[in-house]
Amino acid sequence: MDLRKLKTLIDLVSESNISELEITEAEGKVRIVKAGAAGMAQPMMAYAMPQGGPPPAEAPRAAAPAAAEAPAVVAETGHVVTSPMVGTFYRASSPGGKPLVEVGSAVKENEPVCIIEAMKIMNEIEAGRAGTISKILVENGQPVEFGQPLFVID
Repeated sequence: MDLRKLKTLIDLVSESNISELEITEAEGKVRIVKAGAAGMAQPMMAYAMPQGGPPPAEAPRAAAPAAAEAPAVVAETGHVVTSPMVGTFYRASSPGGKPLVEVGSAVKENEPVCIIEAMKIMNEIEAGRAGTISKILVENGQPVEFGQPLFVID
């Protein structure tokens, strides 16, 4: 999906009364959920497609918040470097290049540990603390969410 189209959809959801939007196209599927929508008591049906009927549409929506909360249960020891934005995670500064860090690498507080591409802009993410990389929690090229754990530094 084109990034301009995606940004337009995000803007439309944020300015409207709907709490979430899911669109499926040939290239893939996009789901946009408005912040704070999980705590809403009444379902918003303004965007529902008449394909499956109300009971099937309700079941996935009820299960989605539980699935979104599951990764938060995992507790890591040490300093966890989290994603400051939504984008694509890259371990190296160029395709096919040497990864910025590996498990066991010693890092300084302001040293870049990965790159997150967001809207065609490459953003270096710093360690935030000196130490040793003990875990890499994301695969190269994988999409990441805001606040998603990326590395653990001991």
